[in-house]
Amino acid sequence: MTSDFSGKHVVVTGGTGALGTAVVAQLLGAGATCTVPYVHEAEAQRFPYGRKPSVKLIAVSDLADESAVAKVYAGLKPWASVQIAGGFAMGKVADTGKAALMAQIETNLLSCFLCCRAAANAMQGTGGRIVNVAARPALEWRAGAGMTAYTISKTGVAALTVALAEEIAKDGILVNAVAPSIMDTAANRAAMPKADHASWPKIEDVAATIVFLASSDNRVTRGAIVPVYGKA
Repeated sequence: MTSDFSGKHVVVTGGTGALGTAVVAQLLGAGATCTVPYVHEAEAQRFPYGRKPSVKLIAVSDLADESAVAKVYAGLKPWASVQIAGGFAMGKVADTGKAALMAQIETNLLSCFLCCRAAANAMQGTGGRIVNVAARPALEWRAGAGMTAYTISKTGVAALTVALAEEIAKDGILVNAVAPSIMDTAANRAAMPKADHASWPKIEDVAATIVFLASSDNRVTRGAIVPVYGKA
């Protein structure tokens, strides 16, 4: 089943990355218009949909900055907001200082919080969908050993998702998240050449789950952190 996004506007943070590009492609194919904020100019230059009239690219300095987020959502009445933007860092607790911890919290949790807040305010009176991206260690904390700051930040995204879903369900806004394991991307294959790549979830499949949760076909699911692990 292909969801229909005709006449619907969707904000996709991190939309110029690997997963984001797959999400935007599926949204455009379903008739959506998309606002895609980006931080890195090189990613924007590589983004294959930047010249489409149904896509608006917005350069932002930092999605953990309130003024930058306000710029993205200014004047919009989005049907959905998908928060993919974030970052990853390895590091044991013994080797992680305050700056490294706060960098992960700001990149993953604070940016997601600010975009969720802006989206929820923009959707008041019309309803909509919010979809966040957590991670497998957000559900399986032991899997976060050796990447503790990242695990803390993504666990926060999961908790934010569930709490916000409860807060705004009566406004007709359904909030959910996906929790991917290591996804099958060129960068991950290069970083782990000996891994079982066939077991990793494909980005197109993860994107399809996100697009369903962001669609009007999703009528009842809220407060879910959906595992998208593939065979891993």
